[in-house]
Amino acid sequence: MQVEKKQFQAESKRLLEMMINSIYTQREIFLRELISNASDAIDKIYYKALTDDSLVYDKDSYYIKVTANKDARLLTISDTGIGMTQEELESNLGVIAKSGSLAFKKETEIKDGHDIIGQFGVGFYSAFMVADSVTVVSKAIGSDTAYKWESDGADGYTIEPTSKETVGTEITLKIKENGEEDNYDEFLEPYRLRAIIKKYSDFIRHPIKMEIPSSRLQEGSETEYEEYIEEQVVNSMVPIWKKNKSELTDADYEAFYQEKRYGFDKPLKHIHISADGAVVYNAILFIPENTPFDYYTKEYEKGLELYSAGVLIMDKCGDLLPDYFSFVKGMVDSEDLSLNISREMLQHDRQLKLIAKNIKNKIKSQLQTLLKDERERYETFYKAFGRQLKFGVYNEYGRDKDLLQDLLLFHSSTEKKLVTLDEYIGRMPEDQKYIYYASGSSIDRIEKLPQAEMVADKGYEILYFTDDIDEFAIKILTSYKEKEFKNVSSGDLGLDENEQENKDEATENEHKDLFEEMKSILGDKVKSVRISKRLRSHPVCLTTEGELTIEMEKILAAMPNNENVKADKVLEINSNHEVFASLKNSYENDKEKLGLYTNLLYHQALLIEGLPIEDPVQFTNDICKVMVTPSA
Repeated sequence: MQVEKKQFQAESKRLLEMMINSIYTQREIFLRELISNASDAIDKIYYKALTDDSLVYDKDSYYIKVTANKDARLLTISDTGIGMTQEELESNLGVIAKSGSLAFKKETEIKDGHDIIGQFGVGFYSAFMVADSVTVVSKAIGSDTAYKWESDGADGYTIEPTSKETVGTEITLKIKENGEEDNYDEFLEPYRLRAIIKKYSDFIRHPIKMEIPSSRLQEGSETEYEEYIEEQVVNSMVPIWKKNKSELTDADYEAFYQEKRYGFDKPLKHIHISADGAVVYNAILFIPENTPFDYYTKEYEKGLELYSAGVLIMDKCGDLLPDYFSFVKGMVDSEDLSLNISREMLQHDRQLKLIAKNIKNKIKSQLQTLLKDERERYETFYKAFGRQLKFGVYNEYGRDKDLLQDLLLFHSSTEKKLVTLDEYIGRMPEDQKYIYYASGSSIDRIEKLPQAEMVADKGYEILYFTDDIDEFAIKILTSYKEKEFKNVSSGDLGLDENEQENKDEATENEHKDLFEEMKSILGDKVKSVRISKRLRSHPVCLTTEGELTIEMEKILAAMPNNENVKADKVLEINSNHEVFASLKNSYENDKEKLGLYTNLLYHQALLIEGLPIEDPVQFTNDICKVMVTPSA
């Protein structure tokens, strides 16, 4: 007797076609969905037993089983759950997007900490992404008859009575044949199936069993092996984040870090969060010790693993971490999230934002504690990820600068080690008005900068900026505890040197024509030439006026979209250096030589700053001229 084929509703048919072709971005998701449905079926027995004295819930009797038959291209997912009647098969599987689990959840008003995973009633149909046909055999609890639901896709389905000894549901997929670009064989390989289960369903609360091929030494032989099939429970069931913190050790957290492959290093710190407030969630976060090889590249993808009721929803949920904490690894599990129809992506709702805000504050607090109590370990972290914190100060026009400023470290000229801004402020003499800093490609290079002489002679501490982001971040920060930042190469150092300033001003006025002539020789290469108030032993240096410094100019020049932005440079001459006498003499007696000296001094200043010389050949020729020209 032929069974009548029933048609899906028109809307359901269109939804099924969309399900197969577009809703899910990864085919392997189908196994997550079917296992979640099986878990729901077992949970329903648990909840029914709470109100039905005739039922005894014995957790050891309930499990999910995944079986692959490669020869027949069949994949079966079975459970010992509550099962479905003919009407439930018709209602739950014949009408797409009608969720039996959602209806059950509403009817029972679940409030005991467990949750029914399914909500939308569409996950079952993801099976058609990998299967030509799907057969469901189910026997409901309390029923003597089992029923078979069968469909080969959008054309419809059949339901007929069948035989099944035990209560529960068995779903069998006829896996598609491989195509030119499609490999469906992977969904028949036990080790691949196990990997998918571990990835998405490792923390389903019921055992997931599989038959895994194994081998063992034959009895009496040291070299001969025999093959056999071993039934294994492949999921962990109880997630570490559901355990009490008092039960866990650092070794447990490290093992979880390695198991999840968050990194090849050991985590410096972990953060275990169990939140029970406006939004309920659990999280385990790790601060790594080492920088991932691709961390500072565009290929690096930030984000935490996101679970809903123990089921992996997203590999990397970037919305849970701000960019400046993108180095953090770990996971979040919440049953309060509003998921979309495919459970692959989140609706951007209030719950997600609350979780992200709380996580951000927890990370900040952990880093502050690490800085305060374990300075050496914090410096290890900072050398790996400090640049990202400074980027956070600079990014979004300094939106989070107040949150991050106390986490920053810079090398100190006086302490010869990394120091915080607060430590710098605590050592400032009463007469010091500014936080002084110097920028360069290395500490050794900065220590030789002529511009730092005057500040150092005053006994003031100088912070060394060696990262390309440093000065950009400080420009956004502008001040710390009401003390402004001042570059040692800036035009005005803010030092009280009245007597010296008057002397320099008098010298500058006296030789005004000389400096104007030197400016004329250099043209638009410099904004002006003047007497230096900062040099002590060096003959010359470059300083800047305005917000753009020489180091910032170099960084911008190295960028792909370089627009040739230049800092306003000033050539400063040390009037107490013997070279100044040569300048005065050449101005009065030999203008050609003045041009030679001016260009040499300018190029010398460029080299000190690590700037390129436009015409190296001319520069070397000028040096030769000085060597063969008798001194005046």
